[in-house]
Formats: sequence, C-alpha cells, structure tokens
Amino acid sequence: MSLLSNRVAKMLCLSASLMLSSLGVSAQTAATFPNKPVTIATPFPAGSGPDAVLRQVSEKLSKLWGQPVLIVNRPGASGFIAIDSVVRLPADGYNLLQLDSEHIGAVPYLYKSKGFVPFNTFDPVAAFFKTPFLVAVATDSKWQNMKDLIAAAKAEPTKVNYGSWGIGSPGHLGGEELELLTGTEMTHVAFREMSQLFTSVGSSDVQWSFGSIPSSQGLYKAGKIRYIAVAAPKRLPQMPEVPTMAESGGPAGFEVNSFVTLVSPKGLPNDIKAKINADVIKVLADPEVKVRFNTFAFEPLSWSPDEIRKNADIKSKTYEQLIKRKNITLD
Repeated sequence: MSLLSNRVAKMLCLSASLMLSSLGVSAQTAATFPNKPVTIATPFPAGSGPDAVLRQVSEKLSKLWGQPVLIVNRPGASGFIAIDSVVRLPADGYNLLQLDSEHIGAVPYLYKSKGFVPFNTFDPVAAFFKTPFLVAVATDSKWQNMKDLIAAAKAEPTKVNYGSWGIGSPGHLGGEELELLTGTEMTHVAFREMSQLFTSVGSSDVQWSFGSIPSSQGLYKAGKIRYIAVAAPKRLPQMPEVPTMAESGGPAGFEVNSFVTLVSPKGLPNDIKAKINADVIKVLADPEVKVRFNTFAFEPLSWSPDEIRKNADIKSKTYEQLIKRKNITLD
C-alpha cells in the first residue's frame, strides 16, 4: 500500500471514529437531558391564554424532568422581542421559544424588511394546541346567522366593519379570507386590547369579530355578545348550540384557527428534539391538562416536528395570499 493510501485510510478511520464519538455524546446528552433549568421565552403577556397553557405545561414538564422550567414573558413588537432574545442562544434544548402560527405564517410577510424566515432560524420542536374561533355579534344585532352578515356586506360594500386584536391576527386575516370567499369588502378595525374589542362588539361600535372561547366568554356570559357561527367544520362540544360556518349560511369549508408551538434555535440535536417532543405529548395527555384544554375548546396536538412544519407551510401559504392581496404591511 502506498504512503498516500495509508494516509487516506487513517483519515477515513479517524473520521469514522469522530462520527461514532459524536453520536455517543449526543445519545448521552439526550439520556441525561435536562440536567439544569430550561427556559422558555414567550411573546404572550402574562395571564393570556397561551401563557396560561405554557405555565401549566411547564409545571408538568418540571416534575417530569426534575428540573425547573422557567417562563420569561417578552411581549411586544409582534413577537420580535421574544424572538430576538432567543435566536442567538445555544441550540441545546435549554433555550426554547413559544410561537403561534401567526408568528410563523404571517409575520414574515407583514415585516418583509426584517427578512425573517422562521424555519431558517428556528427548529420546530413540539406543538401545544389548536384553538377554533367563533363569530361574535352584539346580543341585539339584527343578524341571526352568517347569511344575514354576508348579505349586509354585499348590499353596502365597506359599510360593514369587523374588529380584531391586531393586524395580522387570526381575527384580521380570517376576516380577509371571508371577504375573499364571499366576494365582499368590509372595513377592519384593529384594537390593542382584547377586552376593548369585545366591549366594542357588545356595544355595536364594531359589528362583528372572531373570538375564541377564553377571549370572549366574559362578555358572552354577561349577555353582551352572542355567537352566530363557529368557523370550523364541526360544532364545538363546549358550544353545541352554535352552528358551523356552513350551517349558518357561510362558505363551506371556511375555517379560522390558530395553533401554538415550541421552537428552538436552529441546530437542536435530533435526539434532544425527539425527547422534548415526546415529553410534551406525554404532558398534554395528563388528565388535568386535558380538562383545562377542554374548558376552552383547545385541541391538544401531538404533531412531530415534521408535522409542525407541514401545517405551518399550509398556514403560511394562506396568509401570504391574503396579505399580498391588499398589500398589508407593518414595515
């Protein structure tokens, strides 16, 4: 064997040895993960629905892992305060970030100048839940169903208005999609506070809005608003009297929802990713968590990282179309 051949053989052996060593370290890391506190940043304010869910899940994870799981609320700037606080941290499983489908699917198109491509920057790790939305109107609204609402919007373009909790929110983009599917044109009114939105719907300052059960139930229970449809293919067990969008005279197949996920800075080892994913799924199956989710019509998700990416891509394509249609921007 030539000297060159010997050198090549030694290099190949060394490379193989390093690869096996690396795999061994990775497996050992996953087997012992976590051995120190885990921090999860969230763009949602304390007391919000996603924050409440995250705290319940983190408490269960902390017991499962035998390590503290710390929650850091960093609301503001459409999620970028939280995103920027995590993006440059080590991809080791100890630095995680909660994002919803709008941060992933809408924000990149609303802030083109930032060049934010979520899955070029973060790895999807686990999913928490999906939430459906209902159509809310004032209790004394003359509209009894979606057929009435759509007829009013067609009769007087731009005269019908609807509110949401911000540009690019499911409440806003859901309205944009409803316009597209029904050939109508309505006026969007964005609010800063969720409570202000539903107070305005109840007083008829805005004529309708989408709302989740936890965000709108206060005004609903107070008799200020009522629901004329759920933007989903099936009725909600929690609100069985509320018809689906199609049953109420709206476009068949039209659905408005949002899902909440857990991501890591890019480069998280697959074995640690798999462990976190499996443990989150285990926690979501806990009876106490299931009861809490059921109260709010939250659907627990057991998506793999690939399934998160697939569903995010679907949501992203829809949002891209809606945002480009009216050149909506927050730059």
